[in-house]
Amino acid sequence: MHLRTIRHRLRLPLGGILLTLSVAAQADIYRCNGTDGVPLFTNIPNDQRCMVVIKAKVATPSPVAALVQDRSARRIGRVVRDRYDEHVQAAARQHNVEPALIHAVISAESAYNPLAKSSKGARGLMQLIPETAARYGVTDMLDPKQNIDGGTRYLRDLLAMFGSDLRLVIAAYNAGEGAVQRYGSIPPYAETRSYVPKVLAYYQRYRAAATATAATTSRVVRVARAG
Repeated sequence: MHLRTIRHRLRLPLGGILLTLSVAAQADIYRCNGTDGVPLFTNIPNDQRCMVVIKAKVATPSPVAALVQDRSARRIGRVVRDRYDEHVQAAARQHNVEPALIHAVISAESAYNPLAKSSKGARGLMQLIPETAARYGVTDMLDPKQNIDGGTRYLRDLLAMFGSDLRLVIAAYNAGEGAVQRYGSIPPYAETRSYVPKVLAYYQRYRAAATATAATTSRVVRVARAG
């Protein structure tokens, strides 16, 4: 729907006029000069000399929705994930953490490189820092089994700490639980704000794949029993 062109004698402050227009519409608003010299405010400019005074707000998808659709969450194939799936499944069962979440963290942290090292001292598949490794008794951060077990135990404790709010759990894994507690939400760190939707995108994709696999397995079992 087009806005009606508004003609005003400037009895009100210009700021008041623009505020009213910005609330009333989600289209670009232009200031044009009428033939009598009186300013016109419209969303349908009739002259190339008209100037934009309010830029329309364009809705953008949420970071999670954007990443779920992005192909970046598909770059790590099943063959690569399966190399360490035995350790992931064992840690998941022992510490009651979803395998999909563990895989999501590994995907975002190291892309399954067991020798990954960061400039901040993080090491291995789940990029444990020395303090976290020591807390969970990990003596060799580059050993896949120890690294996954330590990282999974940390996720378990974060899930208990933040009431299974995955956004906060993932933020705490990246920035530390102290930062999340201090801000009461995802800390305003650029890295963490980017990291959370990335892990959630992987998690949603892996969880959906696991659900589909379970459903297929169940059907095969039913058919085999029926035969």
